[in-house]
Amino acid sequence: MIKGSFIENLGRVYAMYTGGFLVFIVLMAILEQMGVGADTIGILFVAFTVAIYALIGWLSRTMQVEAYYVAGREVPAVYNGMATAADWMSGASFVALAGGIYFGGYGYLGFIVGWTGGYVLVNSLMAPYLRKFGCYTVPDFIGTRYGGNVARFCAVVILVVTSFTYVTAQINASGTIAARALHIPFEFGVWIGLIGILLCSMLGGMRAVTWTQVAQYIVLIIAYLVPVIWMSNKQDFGLIPHFSYGDAVARIQELEPLVGLGTAATESAPYGGVRILSTPHNDPQGGMDSWKFVTLALCMMAGTASLPHILMRYFTTPSVRDARRSVAYSLFFIFLLYFTAPALATLTKLQLLDPTLPTAVIGQSFEAVKSLAWVQNWESVRMLFLTDSNGDGILQLNEFFMRPDIVVLATPEIAGLPYVISGLVAAGGLAAAMSTADGLLLAIANALSHDLYYKIIDPKADTKHRLIVARVLLIVIGAAAALIASLQLTGILGAVAWAFCFACSGLFFPLVLGVWWKRANTQGAVAGMVCGFAAGSAYLYYVYTGGTPWMGIDHLRFGIIGMPVSLVAMVVVSLMTPAPSQEVQDMVDEVRIPSGETILGAKH
Repeated sequence: MIKGSFIENLGRVYAMYTGGFLVFIVLMAILEQMGVGADTIGILFVAFTVAIYALIGWLSRTMQVEAYYVAGREVPAVYNGMATAADWMSGASFVALAGGIYFGGYGYLGFIVGWTGGYVLVNSLMAPYLRKFGCYTVPDFIGTRYGGNVARFCAVVILVVTSFTYVTAQINASGTIAARALHIPFEFGVWIGLIGILLCSMLGGMRAVTWTQVAQYIVLIIAYLVPVIWMSNKQDFGLIPHFSYGDAVARIQELEPLVGLGTAATESAPYGGVRILSTPHNDPQGGMDSWKFVTLALCMMAGTASLPHILMRYFTTPSVRDARRSVAYSLFFIFLLYFTAPALATLTKLQLLDPTLPTAVIGQSFEAVKSLAWVQNWESVRMLFLTDSNGDGILQLNEFFMRPDIVVLATPEIAGLPYVISGLVAAGGLAAAMSTADGLLLAIANALSHDLYYKIIDPKADTKHRLIVARVLLIVIGAAAALIASLQLTGILGAVAWAFCFACSGLFFPLVLGVWWKRANTQGAVAGMVCGFAAGSAYLYYVYTGGTPWMGIDHLRFGIIGMPVSLVAMVVVSLMTPAPSQEVQDMVDEVRIPSGETILGAKH
C-alpha cells in the first residue's frame, strides 16, 4: 500500500507503471512466439496504452479551476520536464522527423537544431518570467501586461490558428497509426485517434494531461530507442548507434551512384508519396543551402519560444526556480529522441538500399518485393505504392513511392524485427501524437473559455459554467481538427512548420518585449500581433498558391517574413503612442525578479 499524497509518491507510481509496461511488452513477445497474429498484437498494444491513458485521465478529473487550468501549480520540475517533452514530442518529432531526414537529408536537421535550440530562448526569455506573472494562459499574460480586451482577443486568435494547425498534424499522425494497427481507412483512423485524445484531457484538464503525458513519454522514448539499437546491432554498428552511424552514411554515399541517385525526386505520387530515396545525406554547400538551413532553424527556434501549449507547461510548477529547472529537464528528455532520429533515418535507408542485406528492395524482382508482408500491409492502407512503369520486372528507384510519415512506423517491419517491436513503435507514435494533441486542444479550449468567455464575454461566470464551456470546446475543436486532418491537405511535418511560423509571426515579439521592454504598450502590441501575423499569413498564401518564393523563403519558413514586420510595427507604434502607466512599468520590473509572490496572485 502506498501511503502519502500522489505528488509525494510520483517516483514509485511511475516506476511501477514502467515496470508494468515492460512486463506487457514481454507478454506480447511471448504471445507472438505462441503464434498469435501480428494484427492482434498491434491492436492489443494500441488498446492497452490508450486504456491506461484514459484511466489516468479519469482518475485526474477535477472541478477546481486552478487544477483544471494549471494542474494546481504543484508539478515537480523533473516530471514537468517529462510532460513537456511528451507535449513536445509530437507526431512530427516521433513519426515524421526521421522521415524528413530520410528523404531530405542534411537540410532537415534544421528542424532538430531549431526545435532544440528554441528551449534556450524559452529558458532565458520566457518561462521563468511567465511563471512569476502567475497567468493561466498566454493570452492571459498578453491581456494583463498590455491591458484591454483588444490585445487579449488578438492573442486568442493567433493561439487558435497556431494550435489548430498544429493539432491537425497530430490527429493526422494518430490516424496514420490507427489505420495501420486496426486495418481501417485513414479517414476513420483520425476519428479513433480523436476519441483517445479526448478521453485523456476532457475531464481533468491540465492535471489529467500532465500525468498522462508523463506516462506517454515513458512509452514513446522506449518505443523510439529499442528498434534503433536493435537495428544498429544487427548491422554491426554497435549498441549505441548515435556515435557510429557515420559509417552507415558513408556506405549510403557509396551505394547512391550505383542506383542512379543524383538529384532530388520531385515527381508527385499516389497518396502523397515520394521516391524511396530522394536526396543524399550531404551537408549544405554554402550559399542558398546554408541560408535555407539557418532560416528554417530560426523559425523553429522562435516558434518554440512562442507556442502557447509549451509555455503553458511552465505555469504548472510550484515556483519560478522550478520553472527554470524544468526547462533543463525538458531539454534533456527531448535530446534523447532528437539525438536518435538521424541514426534511425540513416540505418533504415541502408536497410532498403544495401544489396548485401536481406531487406534490400531496389534492384530486386518486382513480384518478390510485392509479396513482402510489410509492403502489402502498408499498401493496403494506401501509405505505399509500387508500379513497374517500364515493365522489366525489376523494381527501380523511381518505381517505389512511400509517404515520409510512415518511415519510423514501418522501420521494424522493414528491418525484419519481431512484430512486437512494430506494436511497440505504433504505441509510441500514438503516445507522441496524443500527448501533443492533448496539450494543443487544452490550450485552445482554455484560451477560449478563460480569455474569451470568462474575461471578455461573461466575467461573472461561475466555476461550473467555465469548465463546462472548456469541455464542450474541447469536443467541438477536436472534431473540427479531425475533419481537416482527414483531408490530408499537407504532410505532418509541413503542418507543424506552419504552426511554428504562425506563432513566431504573431506572438514572439509581443511576448519577449512584454517582459524585456517597459516602453511596449497596448497599441504597439496589437500592431505587432496583427501586422506580423497578417504579413506571414499573406506570404504563406502567396507561396502556397504558386507564387515564386522570395530569397528561397518557402512555405516552411514564412515566419522569416512575419517576425521582422511584427518587430518593426510594435516598436514604431509603441514609440509613437503614450508610454504605459507607471503601475504597468513597475509590474514589468517585478516580473524579472525570480523570487517573491506571483504578480496576479489570487486575481483569477
